[in-house]
Amino acid sequence: MRLRFNTAGPCIPGRHYMLPALDRLPEVRRLVEDEDYFVVHAPRQTGKTTALNALVDEINAAGDKVALYCSLETLQNAADPAHSAEAICGLLLFNARQTLPDLFPQPPKDDRVRESGGLYAAETIAVRETLSSMARQAAKPLVVFFDEADCLAGQVLVSFLRQLRDGYVNRTRIPFPASIALVGMLDVRDYKAQIRPDGESLGQISPFNIIAEDILLRSFTDAEVRALYAQHTEATGQTFAPDAVDKAMDLTRGQPWLVNALARECVEKIHRLDYSAPITAEDVETAKESIIRRRDTHVDSLMERLREPRVRRIVEPVILGEDRVASVNDEDYRFVLDLGLLREDRGALVPANRMYAEIIGRYLTRDVQTDMLQSVPQTPWATPDGLDMPGLMAAFQAFWRENSGADKRVCDYREATPHLMLMAFLQRVLNGGGRIVREMALGSRRLDLCVEYRGRRYAVEVKTSKNFAGEKSYAQLAGYLDTLGLPEGWMAVFDTGSDKPWNEKLYRRDVPFAGKTIHIVGL
Repeated sequence: MRLRFNTAGPCIPGRHYMLPALDRLPEVRRLVEDEDYFVVHAPRQTGKTTALNALVDEINAAGDKVALYCSLETLQNAADPAHSAEAICGLLLFNARQTLPDLFPQPPKDDRVRESGGLYAAETIAVRETLSSMARQAAKPLVVFFDEADCLAGQVLVSFLRQLRDGYVNRTRIPFPASIALVGMLDVRDYKAQIRPDGESLGQISPFNIIAEDILLRSFTDAEVRALYAQHTEATGQTFAPDAVDKAMDLTRGQPWLVNALARECVEKIHRLDYSAPITAEDVETAKESIIRRRDTHVDSLMERLREPRVRRIVEPVILGEDRVASVNDEDYRFVLDLGLLREDRGALVPANRMYAEIIGRYLTRDVQTDMLQSVPQTPWATPDGLDMPGLMAAFQAFWRENSGADKRVCDYREATPHLMLMAFLQRVLNGGGRIVREMALGSRRLDLCVEYRGRRYAVEVKTSKNFAGEKSYAQLAGYLDTLGLPEGWMAVFDTGSDKPWNEKLYRRDVPFAGKTIHIVGL
């Protein structure tokens, strides 16, 4: 069977290119050996299930413990604790019989559960008693990995955790799993947040105090990306140029799904399995564009989160470059990090990678771009050497005057509407002929855009009147120009919240500063 780069579900040995799954979770072996209860969390499609499958196989092959995998995905949005408890028991027993038939040929039975009956009994003891019976039947230390554990919420989660805690504290006297892991997208803090919306109190005894550690499954390192791509070269002879791997790492920062998706697009779609053609940086850039435009499920599902108020509350200030508006201990702040949408970088909050930065800007303006298909021509400002930036920015001034009320078309990101509308306008102009590199960071008080067209680069910084600070702002743009090696740049300053007439808001002036020319565009 031909090996492939995987973008759908867990990786399967012999079918997919894959790295040693447990290298990114070295602590787990120790926690299992020490018989701890713990949490493993990471964003969607980062390899959690692949790692769990590998760990279960490793433990069972060693023979001194019994490991069981159980996904709780089918309990998403379940609200009834009693019925959910029975469902969890059913999932445990089904997985045990299917994967460990020698140990669990028949469903483990417990007379106390069967005789007590009733929904109250199922809600309060069914999971505990089923796990106890399975631990007794295993005859060796039992390890259970609950995947997609964050599908549980509210009273269902409270009941589940309390039963785990009850079994944990009594496991020296009654059989119970030696080690249990809750695996999902959320960390311990977010499990607690899953409870609070329903007003459920954990009381004086928290079921979370049995959790020894909370482990984050990291993304691929640069060396791991190179090793993964080298597997394809070894299998087929098709090479990835060094700058192609650099480009993939720059775009993804090692996010596993994106790393695989770029490679798969290059191998199967761009080169159509012609292994004689090397994969170049230009191929990776083309693959990135195809994935974004196609809106694969990974991209679409993550971007749909942008509509959630708790996500918007954190993301919008990042687009605006505002100073920090939430504590690092804020539940919404931590939730957005756990989603994998944003990351912390030297005290700032930024998009998790360059692909996500571009996707955020394009997703939030997709309706606006659709509306622009008729009203905004594509690249009429093209010149033999690049772009007529004065003409392009003057055209945007006219467009903004006519369309500044389009805030409902950017997913309720009202404060960021000016920034998003400029990005939408530039994206429409450049589609198919150039690209925009977006630099967003909470606390930077700016949004930097690098417009690339026909080998030329144009720096654009976006500000509002409330965060425009004269020479300090000029110094910020001059520093960005130094980074890019450019002699001039553009600063779009939106006059928001004032009643000035348009003939006062719209202006253009050039400011020499620190050896650079800064073109100020009033809006």
